[in-house]
Amino acid sequence: MADEKKYYSMRETSETTGVPDSTLRFWEKQFDELSPRKDGHGNRYYTREDQELIKRIKYIRDELKITRIDAIRKELHQNEKHSDERQAALEILLRVKEELCEIRKMIKQ
Repeated sequence: MADEKKYYSMRETSETTGVPDSTLRFWEKQFDELSPRKDGHGNRYYTREDQELIKRIKYIRDELKITRIDAIRKELHQNEKHSDERQAALEILLRVKEELCEIRKMIKQ
């Protein structure tokens, strides 16, 4: 996409990833890889890569049920490819589910 933004506000990132602002701020302190840019007012701006990392952390926490920060860090580093593949598969399945729900609504009308 040629017109894709380079940086996204905390609000946009929260909406895109489904992770609340307070959790984003917490994770920023816990994961060195997550370091959004800040302007002179302290507003955070995330890249697409930051958002993908946030989604991976959320996936590990919510889907793999790994909740300890040190265990999430370990999972991020040891099983990066495996986690990425599982996360991608889950995202595809969620999109298919949404599409099927839309089709179901259309049929019921």
